Amino acid sequence: MSDRLYLLMERHQKLDQMIAAAQKRGLPDPFEIIRLKNLKLAVKERLARAMRRRAPAR
Repeated sequence: MSDRLYLLMERHQKLDQMIAAAQKRGLPDPFEIIRLKNLKLAVKERLARAMRRRAPAR
């Protein structure tokens, strides 16, 4: 696995943890949660693109 893929996967997991922590707060900020989810989705899309580039052509 390349360093780039590893870093993207690590970032995706970290954002997931940040979302979970934000949701557990007494008064969660819905805008913060939306922002984090959008960042997580962007990382997921970058990760998917990187994985497609790595896949051998058939």
